[in-house]
Parts: sequence; structure tokens; C-alpha cells
Amino acid sequence: MTHLTVTEPEVTERASATGGGRKPVRRNRWRIALLAAGLLAALAAAGGERAWQLGDKSVTPPPPPPQVTVSLPLRKTIVATTSFLGQFSAVDTIALRAQVGGTLTAIAFQDGQVVRKGDLLFVIDPRPFQIRFDQAVAQLQSAQAKEALAEAQLWRAQQLKRSEFGTAESVDQRAADQRSAQAAIDAAKAAILDAQLDLEFSRVVAPFGGRIGAHLVSVGSLVSGSRGGTSATTLLATIVSLDPIHLDFDMSEADYRAYQQAHHGAGPHDDVAISLDGDGHFDRHGTLDFIDNAVNRSSGTIHARATVPNPDLAITPGQFARLRVASSSAAPVLLVPAAAIVPDQSREMVMTVSADGTVLPKQVETGDLYHGLRIIRSGLEPTDHVVIDGLVRARPGTRVTPVTGAIAPDPDTADG
Repeated sequence: MTHLTVTEPEVTERASATGGGRKPVRRNRWRIALLAAGLLAALAAAGGERAWQLGDKSVTPPPPPPQVTVSLPLRKTIVATTSFLGQFSAVDTIALRAQVGGTLTAIAFQDGQVVRKGDLLFVIDPRPFQIRFDQAVAQLQSAQAKEALAEAQLWRAQQLKRSEFGTAESVDQRAADQRSAQAAIDAAKAAILDAQLDLEFSRVVAPFGGRIGAHLVSVGSLVSGSRGGTSATTLLATIVSLDPIHLDFDMSEADYRAYQQAHHGAGPHDDVAISLDGDGHFDRHGTLDFIDNAVNRSSGTIHARATVPNPDLAITPGQFARLRVASSSAAPVLLVPAAAIVPDQSREMVMTVSADGTVLPKQVETGDLYHGLRIIRSGLEPTDHVVIDGLVRARPGTRVTPVTGAIAPDPDTADG
């Protein structure tokens, strides 16, 4: 804004003879009037512009609060479950060791192959054991021949004694010879069984069906064996069973108490749901059939185990999986979409909208997923209006425009 300063000029009246000394005073007053009129016009223009600006702002309405979708929590009666992380283990595991010594002559499998019970795996040179078997058979035949002779001699001695040409001593001697020959037959038969057992053990077969590991000896190696394990034996390979398979996990003391209360102290027999890929699809099932008899003092947990069918052999011992165990009887719970849970450091929050449209956060305790929805254990009331869409616009303490939506479980999501 321009500030004008008007200074009235000094007027000097001169006396003249003609009487014209008043004309300069009238000219200066005319100039002052023009300057004042311009100043008033400038002030009027500036004031009008300011008034127009203020008037324009007062007329523009404020923007409406952002819209969010809200819904009451879904109430449903379900069986509460507790999730655990478990690891699979074989029902049967065996380390194949040689029971007879000799030279390894054949390996009849591929490393990592699935074998069936009775399949041939290794061959140890059977010739020495075949020789022993043949010797035992020959000893049996010799003993049988001696026994036949002793039987005939006993009969003749008995006939001579009846005709009084023989003595009782002779009969006793022949009877002893006959019993000795019979004992030799029994010893020869035992030797045959022993040699036959060694001959069988020269062919190592699978004791049960499962997956075999890598062979630990090569053809031509000299292996040591002992049927009773009284001396050093050579480890040949390992086999683990695959169907069924165990799933081992540990329960905390609190989870174990909850499980006991829900089952009134009955033994484990529940169905468990299993997720192999960690994608939330619990599409495999097993049976909880074992809980240990003591809580581990160092960890405060108790060991439990489920047995899982594995007909497609897709599960391998050592794999990890998520499993769910029923921790209570059927009870009503509140469910909200998993996307409605807002993590806040170590807490979990749910945004709700009050009656006047104000966003109010609530801290909640969550449970497992149920068909895509998250179970709310505490912190939320059935009458709360939960923000299920538009969370980015729902800032705590701000006002929003709620739009009513609906919460529904997804039947295609197999969450247990």
C-alpha cells in the first residue's frame, strides 16, 4: 500500500499594486484535493479486494470425512485350537549292519530308493557259508547212519538176551550207543540250522518298507559281522519307514493344562490338522496318540506326538509342519478379517468407529485363523463396529463416515 504525505506549501503574499496576490493559494488547494481523491480511491480498491478474498473463503464448505467400511464382529460357535510347530520322525528307523563277515559282492538298490519289506539290498560272498551248510548236512547223514546201525545192534542184543545167548550188559551197551547216535543226529541238525542262518544272513534284505539311505560300503569291501553284536560290525546303510509317520511337538505347561481341562483328563485321541507348506491350508490330518508322562524341567514343556498317514510318501522324516490341536470344547467366539488387525510393535490393534464417527483403536488378543478370519480372544465387544476396509483412512482420533459392510468366512480356505 502506498502512503502519501501532503505538505501544504508555504505561501508568500506579496503586496502589489494590482491586488493579484491570492491566485497561488487557490492553485495549491486544488492539487491537494486531487491527491486526496487518488488516495481514497486506492484505499477503497485495496479494501474491496481484501473483502472479496475473505468472503470467498467463508463461502467454501469443508471436505466431508473419509469413508470407511465397518461391520460388527462375526459371532460363531467353533472349537478353539492351539497351533504348534512340529517335526516329522520315522515310526521305525534301523541301521543295517552285517551279521556275518565276508566280502561284499553286490549292492541291489539305488541310493534313496523306496524299498519294500523283503527286498534284497546287499550280498556278502555266500560260498564259505554254503560250504559250512554242506558239511552240516553231511554230518547229519553220518549221524543218521550210525543211529541206524546202533538201532540194529540194540535189536540183535535184545533177541540174544531173550534166547539166553546174550547178556543184559550187552543190551545196555547197545542201548547207550543208540542214544548217542540219536544225540549226534540232533547235533547235526542244529549245525545245519546254524549254517543255514549264516547263509541267509549273507543276503541282507529290508526288514520293513521305507526309504533307504546311501550305501556306506562298496562292492569288494571286507565287512565284519556278528549275529549277537558281541564284536565289531560294519554299518551298511539306514532305512526309515514312511507310512505312517510321526509328528513330534512340545506343549507348554499352560497349553497342556488347557488340553487336560478340555478333555477332563482323558487320554489323547484327538484329530489334529496339519499344514505342510505354511500357506494356512491345514489339509492333512493325523491322530494325537501320545503325550509324555512328565514335563521337562529345563524347558517347561511336555512332549507330544501325532501319527499321520502318508500313503503318497510326500512327507519325509525331519520336515517341519504346523499343526492344530483342539484346546477347548465348542464355544462362541468373535471373528474379524485378518486384514483388520493392525500390528503396533508388540501389540495388535483393531480400529473401531464410535457413534459420533470417531476412530477408536482397541488392543486385542488374537487366536488362530478360521476360514480366513482371525479369532479374537479378548479386547473386543460384539457391539463394536470394526473397520474392515479403508484402514489407511482410519487414523485414531479422526472422524470418518462409516459405511456398513459384512464379515463372512471363506469356505474355500481350509483353515481347520
